[in-house]
Amino acid sequence: MSIKHEKWMSQYNRSYDSKEEKEKRLKIYKDNLAYIESFNSGGHKYELGVNGFADLTKDEFLTKYTGNFVPQKSLAFSSFIYENVKEVPDSVDWRELGAVTPVKSQGPCGSCWAFSAVAAIEGISFIRSGELTSLSEQHILDCTSAAIGCQGGWMDQAFEFVMNNAGLACDTDYPYQASKEFCNADMTSSLAVTITGFEHVPPSNETAMALAVANQPVAVTIDPGLLQFYRSGVVTGACGTSGAHAVAIIGYGSSEDGTKFWLGKNSWGTFWGENGFFRIERDVDVVGGMCGLALGVSYPIA
Repeated sequence: MSIKHEKWMSQYNRSYDSKEEKEKRLKIYKDNLAYIESFNSGGHKYELGVNGFADLTKDEFLTKYTGNFVPQKSLAFSSFIYENVKEVPDSVDWRELGAVTPVKSQGPCGSCWAFSAVAAIEGISFIRSGELTSLSEQHILDCTSAAIGCQGGWMDQAFEFVMNNAGLACDTDYPYQASKEFCNADMTSSLAVTITGFEHVPPSNETAMALAVANQPVAVTIDPGLLQFYRSGVVTGACGTSGAHAVAIIGYGSSEDGTKFWLGKNSWGTFWGENGFFRIERDVDVVGGMCGLALGVSYPIA
């Protein structure tokens, strides 16, 4: 097991400050491997795998790599622009349609809320303009004073910043640092994309959510408790509704065995999941949807 751990450390460029810390991480690594192997022998619809989070406890993982900790606002619905849509395709994948940038990594910073919002903005910008631009999460992280940066935030706050700022920089002009830095307000010449507003999908309504996703990628909150070691397949089973993480939903469909799923884009890098993407069960008979993903769904208007 020590040899496996050493190879894993090399693969993920991991080092420890002391012999004691390395022994502690080795034990956690061994426990996680045992859990993954046990889970994969249980006949589930999805598989787990060893990834860059294998030396973290569940609590450590949630603390470092999630971050939608700000209490959810009371959602007021003045409008839902897709409520009169009568028909949607059986499946949608906005990657195939050109509206999704490559998977990014938030690193050990609870900035998932910014990545979720940016993915949705990138999507609607492409749909309106025909040009796909990779936008800056750091611009939002640094300059959204209503949020608390790496300690959490809310996608509404990101959308409001982009509206009030009259645009968002591209990520080559304002690159990601995985920490909240001083706001560079002098970005006028670099503002690549703007939005005119945002709306929420009625909560716990996966039918309404499908109407929105058929027309553009959306930002959602989700309970990440089942996702630390996700590798492939459709996530099913008992799950919480904490909303402690935020992702983008970029499509939907059905697997070969008929399981309906949502297609999600995460911000944990390509070493996680299906090259950074994941599938999670759709139209479940649970209030809030699987892992609460239908509780906090929002989308920008461009």
